[in-house]
Amino acid sequence: MARYIESSALIAARFENDAVAQQSIRGEGIRFTSALTFAEFARRVVRGTVAGHITPARARAALLWLRRFQRGCDVVEIDDGVLAKVRRPFPLEPVRTLDAIHLATMELRDLEPSLIAVVTRDRRIADNARAMGYLVE
Repeated sequence: MARYIESSALIAARFENDAVAQQSIRGEGIRFTSALTFAEFARRVVRGTVAGHITPARARAALLWLRRFQRGCDVVEIDDGVLAKVRRPFPLEPVRTLDAIHLATMELRDLEPSLIAVVTRDRRIADNARAMGYLVE
């Protein structure tokens, strides 16, 4: 089983101590994600730091944690293949652009959707992923 780790689950695991997200992220099988996930996570750190919700020490620890996660994960770049899939409709429109990048990235794996678990906390991504035949955690 491959696991697509979407940004919201990674953020929930780190900043909300979401035990289910933490367990799913560490689950068996190949982990993969979009390069977008790292940008979204880093932006969360910046926003939290500027707003005073995240201390500089906690921000450094979070970014170190993110680098460790990245080393154990296949990262899919946002390339022409992803962008081509973003341009077409998804099962449950409307879909925001960043969500469409995640959904399109999942499709680039040469696996049947039923062999990919999507780890997300975003209802719109979860609903579309289910409609596309993916398992959702």
